[in-house]
Amino acid sequence: MSRVEPINKVSVVIPVFNEQESLPALITRTVAACGRLSQPYEIILVDDGSSDDSVNLMTAAARAAENHLIAVLLNRNYGQHSAIMAGFIQATGDLIITLDADLQNPPEEIPRLVSVAEQGYDVVGSVRAQRQDSWFRKCASRAINRLIQRATGKSMGDYGCMLRAYRRQVVEAMLHCHERSTFIPILANSFARRTTEIEVAHAEREFGDSKYSLMKLINLMYDLVTCLTTTPLRLLSVVGSVIAVSGFTLSVILIAMRLILGPEWAAEGVFTLFAVLFTFIGAQFVGMGLLGEYIGRIYNDVRARPRYFVQQVIGARPSPSTQEEE
Repeated sequence: MSRVEPINKVSVVIPVFNEQESLPALITRTVAACGRLSQPYEIILVDDGSSDDSVNLMTAAARAAENHLIAVLLNRNYGQHSAIMAGFIQATGDLIITLDADLQNPPEEIPRLVSVAEQGYDVVGSVRAQRQDSWFRKCASRAINRLIQRATGKSMGDYGCMLRAYRRQVVEAMLHCHERSTFIPILANSFARRTTEIEVAHAEREFGDSKYSLMKLINLMYDLVTCLTTTPLRLLSVVGSVIAVSGFTLSVILIAMRLILGPEWAAEGVFTLFAVLFTFIGAQFVGMGLLGEYIGRIYNDVRARPRYFVQQVIGARPSPSTQEEE
């Protein structure tokens, strides 16, 4: 049995985007929860281009040394997962915990995640018990979780819950990846040897609205499909082959029926032919769109632009380079 590495320090990374209402309670509760740990800790708040007063609140809290808090300010909005990666760069703990800023997952669960990770797990995920979300959000989450499980073969129950713990070696491996589109829970599982999940509490959102609109959920679905696997391309080839064979077979049948039953019968099948044609055209457009997604990601990777740009770090000495090394 391999030796379990001790956890000497805990880092908590929290992406923040327009959360001025929840920030005071978030900071107070997270500091109190981390204060129950036996290890030293740091709390890293990453502002993802907020347009409200979040930056000022984070800056003031980071300048209070007793909070053990670091504020990382990005120059614009890059998305939740890029903001978390920016926090990973600053984290110095042996265990890094991610947490949403909306307080739907209570910070009080942090000591439990640390306790489970101390049993030798590389990744500790969480499942939202008695989830307090709308019917639409629950259905969308179930669909995404099933998609991930089928594409990756990993049967974790709730990839959408960001309250998770990662060992340092897993985080280091993720930081060495160069994908522009990154879904952190899935990427972490690909590097982890031992993973587990625990049930955590889930509360109703008290402040503001969810940052994931319908369009963002659709974009997330495309990100997941195209960053996880090339299976859709293979499936597209199979479907294209089936359609081509079916179209050829149907053409032979139509020609034979015209020869056998005469041109009068064929005239009555004009609209059927149009329907079949439109079906083929629709399938082609779906395939072209999917190929476009992959080609677009190749284009972004070739440009090799950073995932994010850190404008300022408050509460700790900035790294030698504020821009991510690719």
